[in-house]
Amino acid sequence: MTIFFENNTEEPIAFDYETLIRQVMEKTLQSEKCPFECEVNLTLTTNEEIRQINQEYRQLDVPTDVLSFPMAEFEVPGDFSRFADEEIKSMYFNLETEEFLLGDIVISIERAKEQAEEYGHTLEREIAFLTAHSMLHLMGYDHMEDEERIIMERKQEKILQDLGITRDT
Repeated sequence: MTIFFENNTEEPIAFDYETLIRQVMEKTLQSEKCPFECEVNLTLTTNEEIRQINQEYRQLDVPTDVLSFPMAEFEVPGDFSRFADEEIKSMYFNLETEEFLLGDIVISIERAKEQAEEYGHTLEREIAFLTAHSMLHLMGYDHMEDEERIIMERKQEKILQDLGITRDT
């Protein structure tokens, strides 16, 4: 798995966030039985920068915690089968590395810190949660309907539990 990290903040992060994020991403791919090596771009940013991105892409002029920009459109969430087709493969794979181009994730570290405090858990747990949440979005999951939301919530919690990341960590 290739992860391109970009940290656009000056916020101090007192733990190895790259290792944590990699573990969560790999566990999410494993839980969804992804048959491919993947490539993901991950940017850590400020509330102001994520607000601008949110405005540009979603027409919402507010900061948010995380944004997901999937490269592929899944007909069924988590179903990678159609991407094995050679004609489709050329559109969604890095031709040099042969990795599936999953997409981009943008996380506001400021918002993550605020939410960690608000929910009474650590920044590590919040970043792990936002990463799992966003990875599921990159694989076609959504939470617009209650049924979808319940599925996503269960998957997120299972991923974090499997990694030993609980609300008190």
